[in-house]
Amino acid sequence: MHIRFYSFVSINNTIRLRQAELHIRLSDLLEGAPEPVLHAIAHILLAKLYRRPVDRAQSARYRRYLASHDITAKARLIRQMRGRKHIHSARGHYFDLDQLFEDLNHRFFHGLMGRPQLTWSRDHARNRLGHYDPAHNTIVISRIFDHPRVPRYVVEYILFHEMLHLKHPVKLRGSRRCVHSREFLAEEKMFPELETAQKFLRIL
Repeated sequence: MHIRFYSFVSINNTIRLRQAELHIRLSDLLEGAPEPVLHAIAHILLAKLYRRPVDRAQSARYRRYLASHDITAKARLIRQMRGRKHIHSARGHYFDLDQLFEDLNHRFFHGLMGRPQLTWSRDHARNRLGHYDPAHNTIVISRIFDHPRVPRYVVEYILFHEMLHLKHPVKLRGSRRCVHSREFLAEEKMFPELETAQKFLRIL
């Protein structure tokens, strides 16, 4: 059995079985983790390797540890130091994300939200319309929406949604991450063309 800590960009753990030997790599952020957490990681990795069910208690223990303030802060710092964020341009062929952000900021946030880095994605991704990356303080919108047939309010809605992620960070409820809190969803309903934009996205 070969086990070592590895400097992954994010918290990641891997296990491989090669010629009757186990090769395990754990994120170096887990060095010093409490013994019960290490036991939980061992259980999860072996369960995945042998395609067995993961015990809920072990999974919950590991998720709670990852969601702790200290580990979350370290993980974000590591992503900033080791990871690279591809920033292209906020100015597209048809929409300028900087201009849209300023307009939304004044309409919904009283102009008080600090502007993160804004960029169109490199590719025309359909499976990820947009995302906010807190480690790099960046909002990325899929380039598929920088198109003349896409209504302005659709791009505004996607950007507004990601701005709400900036305002309402992910919270932990028990052992589960709450990405869209009650406050998030209530504020999202303030967008006038919410239903129309969502309908457009469903048929995209």
